[in-house]
Amino acid sequence: MSRPSPNNVTELLRSWSGGDQTALDQLIQLVYDEIHRIARRLMAREHPGHSLQATALVNEVYLRLIDQESVEWHDRAHFFAASAQIMRHILVDFARKKRFLKRGGGALRVSISEAAGASGDPEVDLLALNEALTDLAAFDPRKSQVVELKFFGGLSVAETAVVLKVSEETVLRDWKLAKAWLLKELRREKV
Repeated sequence: MSRPSPNNVTELLRSWSGGDQTALDQLIQLVYDEIHRIARRLMAREHPGHSLQATALVNEVYLRLIDQESVEWHDRAHFFAASAQIMRHILVDFARKKRFLKRGGGALRVSISEAAGASGDPEVDLLALNEALTDLAAFDPRKSQVVELKFFGGLSVAETAVVLKVSEETVLRDWKLAKAWLLKELRREKV
């Protein structure tokens, strides 16, 4: 299935921002498959037997999106960037709750190999990844955003460049440096 037209998505986002609630319903119908694809990709990285399913993740994203007050949506890329951030927070909150309930034994696991580009790398604790991304954001927010948009949001290099208002070359450079930094941090945390 092809992606919805960025112009249609942008038009609906602007209508929704202007208070048109029917635009939200149309928007969700238009982007549901793509958000669900991103959620399935994220959930495929989780350990077997994970109790949160992709559809539940999408539903939670939808609920949090409709709770957004007075957001001035710019375009499709901005919407998917916000969706990526919401998915990250949902998964991290879920991992924290799970860790709390199991006293550290049930942390969610995600493969950093795809995010970090290092094949065969062991799985990484989602909470550790979130903490590393937060640390990265403290001194280089853009690199942290690149990882969030690509890893959690499934945005392409071009889409990420549009959201961050930088060149595709800058996104590729930031992605490469962020992956190296995250791998170093996550390996150090294991020791």
